[in-house]
Amino acid sequence: MSNPALHLAVELDGDGAHPAAWRRAAHSPDQLLTPRRVARVAAIAENAGFTLVTLDDGVLPPGAAPDPVGRIGAVERAAFVAASTSAIGIAPVVPVTYAEPFHVSSQLASLDHISAGRAGWVVTEEERPEAARAWGRPLVADADARARESRDGIEVTRALWDSWDDDAVIRSVATSRYLDRERLHYIDFTGETYAVKGPAIVPRPPQGQLVVLGRPDRGPAAQLDVALVEGRDLASVTTAAAAAGTPRVFAEVEVALDTPDATAAERVADLERYAPWGDRGRLRHVGPTDQLVALLAELSRHVDGVRLHPLVLDEDLSVLSRLVLPALSERRLVARPLPGTSLRSTLGLERPANRFAAAAPAGQEDAR
Repeated sequence: MSNPALHLAVELDGDGAHPAAWRRAAHSPDQLLTPRRVARVAAIAENAGFTLVTLDDGVLPPGAAPDPVGRIGAVERAAFVAASTSAIGIAPVVPVTYAEPFHVSSQLASLDHISAGRAGWVVTEEERPEAARAWGRPLVADADARARESRDGIEVTRALWDSWDDDAVIRSVATSRYLDRERLHYIDFTGETYAVKGPAIVPRPPQGQLVVLGRPDRGPAAQLDVALVEGRDLASVTTAAAAAGTPRVFAEVEVALDTPDATAAERVADLERYAPWGDRGRLRHVGPTDQLVALLAELSRHVDGVRLHPLVLDEDLSVLSRLVLPALSERRLVARPLPGTSLRSTLGLERPANRFAAAAPAGQEDAR
């Protein structure tokens, strides 16, 4: 790994990783659907020194999935968070199983502009048949077909981000031209189920390409900047990380921590009376903070970052902020992102060249 520091991300959807987390929330139920709620939680994460927040999403209404949650759209929440933060990265979940990649590209490029280059994209799949009916689209039934949709969706989205040169907006008062049309490019993509000509309707993102996160077993590693790897134990996570083949690797870890009022085991047992904390194949820590610090220190030898999924946000995030991140900072295992720095730079990723500008004939750039 090129970066010695461990990057910490935290998932902020709903009230926590447990489906009954809302029963221990410190706010009234109606506040969950207010943007200021997620902005307040994101501010806690930023002040604590987290590198990144992620925001889960889904098209199905509450009750249609095992872990019901009402939510505002992830991209909309991310845009609100972007306006009230200055350093932390923001990555919404946006599946491309049924969504139009052209629209996805525009939304995410806009988010990168709003956040001044701090945006990411967590790629997932819509697996439940009800999602196809909600979109009004034919069912993408099997895993291979969903992987194809994700692969094509990422390719189109990335190509559209490059369909504007960085200097396409010229704002020439003398010639009354806002754009140089020669610096916009058709992507001319043709896949198995759709075609996209382009160019995009949003200028190239400040990062050139947003940071793309996803599971490496769902598509080509070459399309990802950060692999999100899972495993129920340290050995499984280490093996998955070694095989990821992506520039950066984050481990998925679910956490329930001891608090001043109850142990982690007591808190889990309380919530298990209402619903089970389903096994998603992730490493899970239930216990004191010093053991979590030791676990993260060990993970830092094998991965570039960890995405934490707190049991209950209102309880676990404060413990993470007060005890876990300061302990990691003392051991110089984490680095706080700096205001004005892009997410790519924070993660030690280069800003990629524009594929279309790079393919221009020699001398053409100088002639423009």
